[in-house]
Amino acid sequence: MEFELRPWRAEDAEGLEQYADNEHIARNLRDIFPSPYGRKDAQAYVESCLRGDERRQLCRAIVVDGRAVGSVGVFRGGDVYRCSGELGYWLAEEHWGRGIMTAAVGRLCREAFQRWDIARIFAEPFAWNTGSRRVLEKAGFTLEGVMRQGAYKNGALCDYCMYALLRKECVG
Repeated sequence: MEFELRPWRAEDAEGLEQYADNEHIARNLRDIFPSPYGRKDAQAYVESCLRGDERRQLCRAIVVDGRAVGSVGVFRGGDVYRCSGELGYWLAEEHWGRGIMTAAVGRLCREAFQRWDIARIFAEPFAWNTGSRRVLEKAGFTLEGVMRQGAYKNGALCDYCMYALLRKECVG
């Protein structure tokens, strides 16, 4: 499926909540992702991406048919983690299973490695999130371990996975 990966624009906030306000998305993300997700949440998120310093974060809109339907970002670590970047992403449920996120993750990781002097990009999906884990594996990430009861989501302790892509493994 065709999609565009580009920097966020202020007008992207309009209508974003229709895609982001989805319990199947929120259940797989950190609690900072609001649920329910409203217009003000969309505006605040887009504004944070627009204000962000691209020396520290790369936030991109995933656009299908002219509408922002998801997000992917790499956030550079600090202190002893300054040679790492953390990957985060979500996509409107109607676009799951079409290869969009795998392609978007690959593109953004290549851009992050080109822009920054980092050694690795990591992601931490919940262990139950097989779709996200598959995206990472198809994008070349390696499962480094399962953090047993390492997170607390929706009132319960749960496992999460540590995946990473090293600079030397990033193709393109």
